[in-house]
Amino acid sequence: MSRYARQMPQIGPEGQARLAASHVLIVGAGGLGCPALQYLVAAGVGRITLVDPDRIEVTNLHRQPLYRSDETGQFKAKAAAEVMAALNPEVQVIPRIEWLTPANAPALVEGADAVLDCADTFAVSLTLSDACIEAGRPLISGSALDLSGYALACCAGAPSLRAVFPDLPRQGASCATAGVLGPVVGMIGALQAQMALAVLAGLAPSPLGRLISIDAASWRMGGFRFDAAPEPEAPLPFIAHSQIAPGDLLIDLRAEAPPFAGASHVPPERIADLDPGTAPRVVLACRTGLRAQNAGQVLQSRWPGQIALLALTDFDLGETL
Repeated sequence: MSRYARQMPQIGPEGQARLAASHVLIVGAGGLGCPALQYLVAAGVGRITLVDPDRIEVTNLHRQPLYRSDETGQFKAKAAAEVMAALNPEVQVIPRIEWLTPANAPALVEGADAVLDCADTFAVSLTLSDACIEAGRPLISGSALDLSGYALACCAGAPSLRAVFPDLPRQGASCATAGVLGPVVGMIGALQAQMALAVLAGLAPSPLGRLISIDAASWRMGGFRFDAAPEPEAPLPFIAHSQIAPGDLLIDLRAEAPPFAGASHVPPERIADLDPGTAPRVVLACRTGLRAQNAGQVLQSRWPGQIALLALTDFDLGETL
């Protein structure tokens, strides 16, 4: 137990035993996932499943210092698992080189004691939230961009991510477009790890129902509780490409790419004019899920039929690599 002696005053032998018996699912091995993974492995969490389909790129390295320059081109999940085996051989890190989709999310979440959303994409975050609410698992979600970010703990008796953010922004930015400083992402990932350890070890007060924000531009931290946030009455579910059904009316909202097979192109600003006719379900697709979510809410306000959302990342690159 000398490895964990310095955290025993905080969690005790019982808490350490709970960590050793725990299974954590981390989705994303990038800027958020790297520090979260390192701290959970170092703390002695028994088993971690790490899901990420991406390869290491030079542009990642300023905010993902877990990886080396000579590892460029390797799969992140596999490279991270190899480093973690050396960091703490008592912890099993299972790399899964695949996209997190609505098709595989339920089984992955069901087998975990806690879930960390480190992917920082709308579709993955909402898919994980839906799966965690259904399975009763805690979800620790994080996001970082530019000089600010947040981490929150939801589900498992607390409101879902959809309750915290019922309205998404009209347009989204990314690290590729807006940039981000590495330490900002590192702080949010470390905060996610701290929340996960508190949940797994049963520390009080619980972080469930709490959001913590960091603004490095003004050197401030903030946050709020959302215990009473109401769940949306009719949330729009995400589906995987493999879950498209015969008869679905497929709408591709993207203007930057040709419609995918079987879909028609309708720009988001024209979705209010869409007439689904007798279609049993309308499937709205875009790359990240943001345009699909916003367009779906517009269509939902004027059409009573079933609506599903599709993020085309998994379809474009393959659900499993």
